[in-house]
Amino acid sequence: MKALATLARLYVDDLDEALPALRELTGQDVRTRFSHDGVEVASIGGFLLVAGSEQALAPFRAVQSTVLVDDLDGLGALLTAHGGELLDGPNEVPTGRNATVRHAGGAVIEYVEHTA
Repeated sequence: MKALATLARLYVDDLDEALPALRELTGQDVRTRFSHDGVEVASIGGFLLVAGSEQALAPFRAVQSTVLVDDLDGLGALLTAHGGELLDGPNEVPTGRNATVRHAGGAVIEYVEHTA
């Protein structure tokens, strides 16, 4: 499993209000935008925005970063070699598959393999 990109997560109230400043900052347009599990998600530049009410965002806030990978099937070997705990997944999501892991040391990371 190889990391292709790391996205900084930003938790926001409203995507439409948050995106213009990031569009100007990055000089890029939104790559993906979709609704999933009661929140709206958009990626732009090196950012992944997750928008919703405090209640809707609560289950997502523990995740510190999203890492795009070439093959999610390698996650088990990574955990075996370095420790950690699979918190959720693998799951089918609008962009492909994801899984959330708490690594040794405490970092909580979402891994995503794009297939869609």
